[in-house]
Amino acid sequence: MTDSRVLFTTMFEAAVAAADPFRIIREFLPPRPKGRTVVIGAGKASAQMAAAFEAIWDGPLEGVVVTRYGYGAQCERIEVLEAAHPVPDGAGLAATGRLFAAVKGLTADDLVVALISGGGSALLPAPPPGMILADEIAVNEALLSSGAPIAAMNTVRKHLSTIKGGRLALASHPARVVSLIVSDIPGDEPALVASGPTVADRANRQDALDIIEAHGLKLPAAAMQHLHDKAADAPAPDDPRLAGNEIHIIASAARSLEAAACVAVRQGIEAVILSDAIEGEARDVASVHAAIAREIVTRNRPFKKPVLLLSGGETTVTLRGKGGLGGRNTEFLLALTLAIDGIEGIDAFAADTDGIDGKGENAGAFTDWLMAARMRAAGIDPRASLARHDAGAAFAAVDSLFSPGPTGTNVNDIRAILIR
Repeated sequence: MTDSRVLFTTMFEAAVAAADPFRIIREFLPPRPKGRTVVIGAGKASAQMAAAFEAIWDGPLEGVVVTRYGYGAQCERIEVLEAAHPVPDGAGLAATGRLFAAVKGLTADDLVVALISGGGSALLPAPPPGMILADEIAVNEALLSSGAPIAAMNTVRKHLSTIKGGRLALASHPARVVSLIVSDIPGDEPALVASGPTVADRANRQDALDIIEAHGLKLPAAAMQHLHDKAADAPAPDDPRLAGNEIHIIASAARSLEAAACVAVRQGIEAVILSDAIEGEARDVASVHAAIAREIVTRNRPFKKPVLLLSGGETTVTLRGKGGLGGRNTEFLLALTLAIDGIEGIDAFAADTDGIDGKGENAGAFTDWLMAARMRAAGIDPRASLARHDAGAAFAAVDSLFSPGPTGTNVNDIRAILIR
């Protein structure tokens, strides 16, 4: 287990390095404008992106970005604000106002560089007329406990906002907007990262209403009233005010998984990337991964052992009750732990590349075929812990949490299963 932890940790570090803004942002720099350069941004990686951009930009600039509490970085010319995630707060509301102020009164000679990463949806609360911050907080809490995939959640969010869904880009018009995006969305659809403050898409408010009905969401009356009003319509991608804007995905789960795979290959272990866009209930995804691992152990198919299975994407957790300490990665791992209990030769790891999984301070955890027995020996019933969504506490009891701290980037989750 100790050796596998070293391997998994090294792979995680390689995955994060592949999405490090200081390494990758240089190749996406736009030309200097005749007028002002204004940097705006939101997300868990926005402060590090701002620091990287500021360090290499050859010319004057100004701006403001907002990131999660504890995720800040030192900048000289770009103001870094911090706010709450995953549930919005007043600091986020104030930060939204600062971003709008930063792009007010620009001209066609000016350039806006938008540094966007996952987490921006919560960090940029901007309730429309008729709603207040408490309504937006209630919407976020309902979405987070619904089990809806991230794309569906962000479709709802952008129709209950005055900044998401390309509206910040409209506020920047007639300045040209160049969006540099670190994607945490399966499939890397730029309009869905942080609910697309500077990127429009074709989803409409009827799509949002359909999602609400499909997932049985109970939203505030003010939110539902707004969704039945044409004012909720977001700009379309072909809006002429967005013409000439540029959108670049500068980091993604696919690139990070490839970097992690290279670490295993250098150790002489075949690495297979199952997918970089796996979604679904965390415990269901764990069941499928465990089935593949068991098939390899018992029948040496579909891959011959030793082999390392890798996957990315963003699972969900539908809360049944209040929930305990944990997040989607520890929930995935605890379900996997139960599914591989006693099947010799399987080690596994899962973590969020931003450094935080759910409500705790850990990014994820380590497990293996003996972990369930260790938990029981420590007085923990892993099945009961899974039932009450308390996976983080279960792994903490056996010293198996992975806690690297904020990484400065966010390309979703990395999951690794080693079959010896």
